[in-house]
Amino acid sequence: MFPPAASALWRALVLSCAIPAIVSIEAHAQQVAVPFAGTPGGAGEAVTLSEISVSATGVPTPVAATGSSVTVLTDTLLQAQQRRTVPDALQQVPGLNVVQSGGPGSQTSVFIRGSNPNQVKVLIDGIDATDPSNGNGAFDFGQLLTSDLSRIEVLRGPQSGLYGSDAIGGVISLSTPRGEGPAQATARVEGGSFGTFNQSGRISGSEEGFDYFVSIQHFRAAATPVTPPNLVPFGRPIHPNYYDNETVSAKFGYQFTDTFRINSVTRFINSRLLLTGDDFSTFPASPSAFRSSADVQQVFTRNEAEWTPFAGFHNIFAINYSNLFNRQQGPLDPLATPEATTGLGQRTRYEYRGDYQLSPGNLMLFGAQRDEESLFASDPNPFGAGNLKARNGNTAGYGEVQLTPFERASLVANIRHDENDAFGPATTFRVAPSYVLPFSDARIKGSVGSGFKAPTLSQLYQSFPAFNFFANPNLKPEESLGYDVGFEQPIGDRILVGATYYANDFRNLINTNASFTSNENVGRAHSYGAEAFVSVRFTDTLSGRVDYTNTVTKNEITNQELLRRPRHKGSATALWNPLPGLILSGTVIVLGHFVDGNRDFSVPRLKNPGFTLVNLAVNYDVSEQMSVFGRIDNLFDRRYENPTGFLGPGLAVYGGVRVTTF
Repeated sequence: MFPPAASALWRALVLSCAIPAIVSIEAHAQQVAVPFAGTPGGAGEAVTLSEISVSATGVPTPVAATGSSVTVLTDTLLQAQQRRTVPDALQQVPGLNVVQSGGPGSQTSVFIRGSNPNQVKVLIDGIDATDPSNGNGAFDFGQLLTSDLSRIEVLRGPQSGLYGSDAIGGVISLSTPRGEGPAQATARVEGGSFGTFNQSGRISGSEEGFDYFVSIQHFRAAATPVTPPNLVPFGRPIHPNYYDNETVSAKFGYQFTDTFRINSVTRFINSRLLLTGDDFSTFPASPSAFRSSADVQQVFTRNEAEWTPFAGFHNIFAINYSNLFNRQQGPLDPLATPEATTGLGQRTRYEYRGDYQLSPGNLMLFGAQRDEESLFASDPNPFGAGNLKARNGNTAGYGEVQLTPFERASLVANIRHDENDAFGPATTFRVAPSYVLPFSDARIKGSVGSGFKAPTLSQLYQSFPAFNFFANPNLKPEESLGYDVGFEQPIGDRILVGATYYANDFRNLINTNASFTSNENVGRAHSYGAEAFVSVRFTDTLSGRVDYTNTVTKNEITNQELLRRPRHKGSATALWNPLPGLILSGTVIVLGHFVDGNRDFSVPRLKNPGFTLVNLAVNYDVSEQMSVFGRIDNLFDRRYENPTGFLGPGLAVYGGVRVTTF
């Protein structure tokens, strides 16, 4: 049963409406249903890109035409705030808790609306980015940079009706831009605290049907303190983290005719992290005297053909491929360095998707997919798991309708059926209506949907005999059912307020059995809460936004609150353009206390006090070709740990220059 909505929704609404003086940007558009553009059935300005969502329905759709809760972070916002990594960018999104075990490049998980990190679907240019070699299937956001992204979309709530496995808590979709216009090249160099030295360059354009976008990024943070001194035994050295990331991405397209086009996108990530692991020779464990290494190489590619045989009927035929390799070794004791462990996950997807416009405001979408994934893992250490090769496949079909049943109303509904080679069928759905009230222009929205997560190859087939722990090939998928309901109310033409209540039930969660010898589908949990916001455009040059999220979770087996799900989270963002070419940005992130374990979980439950971060950024266009910029992160040098046992970065100052050629 879902818990009552009243208290959580009222708390969120009161808190958000009590501080409208702080406050989003029309270009910002985090909730994106801003009052400055047209709404379905009403007159208004043209819908801007920040008010369009692709992830919510699978095709570009105005956010106001779907009942889903979606946040869009545009490249304009990311550039103004100077967020260089995806984890940093996601911190401001309502409903999310971003947990990073150390500085840049460290393992980073995202919790959405109380779900587990491995219950979040991640797409990069439409490619399923999940690593089949990962033990529990949680995506590591720590390797993703932002300089080549045109937008990040965060879709909250169960979404398996369109996206299949993993989309229990929501979907996070990252996109690179398509080249357009005359050739343009941009280069950026910046440096600052923690041995940071970053460079990026890109070139894009289009000519005679051919468009291109190529980006190169190098991110280096050579000395980020991440180990709390109180955890280190007396006399033992404390090493900072070292992280180096090289990312290359490219997107090409060619329009052969008015009805036929091909597209190709590729992303390559090569990174190295030196981190301080734990020494388990003592109890409780303590940070090691030597650093360990984690090397990552990832390739994502998608090749597709678009065919529109007649107006209103659009088809895509695509092949996706991902190859994710990781190598871990440590501690790097020169006298006794252990053997390296490696993992290689591969996924190939064959996909067809079509959409047909029945009439203005009414569209039908349908598609089919075949996924094949494989895992190769090697752990030659005495207590390791040895070598493992495993494969699995999944075939799915889905359909969706977008309808305008009457003026000011819209409805999106989808259904999907998956046939997994290992565990059989799974059928999921989602329904999301929306209605704009006459006279007040208030929008009432809601959704209900189901989700599932397939067991990973490791859970199905990887055993650890040295620890008397064995795989379970009979595991079934985890499942969820969730709903949300909310409203958005414009006040004049400069203020928008809104609130959404949500609830989720999680069933058949994969946990260890009572004897700790294997995994079983024995877990149950639920979450509920509310998200609320106030968005204000004070003047044509000053605007801002406040978001508040309340999350309540419960493990129904132990009757305890789930770990790393703060009950309260708030964020405030503002942009000010006082002079032509000058943009000032401010962001405040407030995370309330939450339950966590200590670093090695020898203390399984403790209270993390939470934290508050203040970030400032300034961008100034010296000329049409050159800009200078700077930022201060963690302005008040707040010492915090998220997760417990790993320091977040303290006060940091950065600056640089950007050059553009036309």
